[in-house]
Amino acid sequence: MPAHPHTIVVGLGFGDEAKGATVAHLAATTQPATVVRFNGGAQTAHNVVDGARHHTFRLFGSGTFAGTPTYLSRHVLVDPWMLAAEAEKLRPLGVNDPLSLVTVSPDALIATPIHRAANRTREELRGGNPHGSCGLGIGETRWYSLAHAAGLRAGRTLWEITADIDADEPPLTVADCQDAATVRARLTALEAFYGPLLARGPHTLAPIDEMVETLVEFGGAVGTATDAEYLFRTAQRGHLLFEGAQGVLLDEWRGLHPHTTWSTTLPSAAQELLAEAGLPPAEVVGVLRTYATRHGHGPLPTEDEQLRDVLPEPHNGAGRYQGGWRVGHVDLPLVRYAAHVCRQHGGLDALSISHLDTVAAADGAVMIARAYGDTVHPYGLGLYRDLAHQERLTAVARTATPRLEPVEPSQVPHELARAAGAPALITATGPDTADRVQELPLGGERIAA
Repeated sequence: MPAHPHTIVVGLGFGDEAKGATVAHLAATTQPATVVRFNGGAQTAHNVVDGARHHTFRLFGSGTFAGTPTYLSRHVLVDPWMLAAEAEKLRPLGVNDPLSLVTVSPDALIATPIHRAANRTREELRGGNPHGSCGLGIGETRWYSLAHAAGLRAGRTLWEITADIDADEPPLTVADCQDAATVRARLTALEAFYGPLLARGPHTLAPIDEMVETLVEFGGAVGTATDAEYLFRTAQRGHLLFEGAQGVLLDEWRGLHPHTTWSTTLPSAAQELLAEAGLPPAEVVGVLRTYATRHGHGPLPTEDEQLRDVLPEPHNGAGRYQGGWRVGHVDLPLVRYAAHVCRQHGGLDALSISHLDTVAAADGAVMIARAYGDTVHPYGLGLYRDLAHQERLTAVARTATPRLEPVEPSQVPHELARAAGAPALITATGPDTADRVQELPLGGERIAA
């Protein structure tokens, strides 16, 4: 057995680092017992190309093409409507019974059309100062659960959001979907809670009866098991592969606030799940592109709009709420920060570096920033859960003047490995799962890139 029998894949950027393709490669080559989703929800968009097949994985794990089952832990925000839609898209791609591959924690929160409408309304009301959102209700689902846990009263504020009505009714969970009466009570209370907000926007809701029917059907269609039970049992059959969503720079407590996700994107979340199940810790693989990327709002210090003409992006575009696709030069200060965060919160053992072919084809257009002006380490770690500190880091990123220098495309992986302080385990010279090269087996000794 390797030193670490399990593997965690996390993004070291603002998302879109190629985590899904990395997980698909590892699933195909190491045949894990399951892929475990440990954060995020349907806003995840992990593009996997497998020969003639392409799919954007949202709730299904990115090892699905390899036949690897998916487990959605209690930290995943589950949208049954999106799960059903994704299952239908997977059938013509050769996945005959997609839902049979999925097991869900009964404690996972349910994201509903009510949360989605509230999310969109709230973001629209921010006008020219949006936080950035995929518009799928993920943050709203998490916020309501926190509001109920805090016993939030009407007129009181939690995380910059003020409640119009008391948050009395518990949030809807996967376990609740076994009972129609419970589902109806939760949805009715939720619709009333968000009524004043939704009255300020254009979004309408389906009838409660339709939502109840869908959720009860979902409750009968998927298997459930608690995190510790499922992980312990499944680990007896083989190793576990954890698939992170979004990136470290979007983490709810360590990301550049307020342009972050309502989810812990750090490897510590997966390590804690393993510990709860009495299992040993996992090796952590951080994923990076050979250039900086970001969707929508928030700082991107090395952004260069001209790079979009030489760095093709077939699977990422603009979204109404998410915003446009953005690219920039290599940003080593942000890489150092993300690597430092990972080491403090779960570890960082190796890297998976993608898009080597893209940066090579750009023929020197992509440059590198080793510092901002004379400052090599502009991002300090600070105390955990200190959002004021994270806002200060956002201000640093907004006002940064990256010191750009030319770099040979072949040297970019070496620069990233040195900045992260971790060796390159996997490199990718194309979008296909087969375009990835794994230097040595997981848990083995590696030479730094």
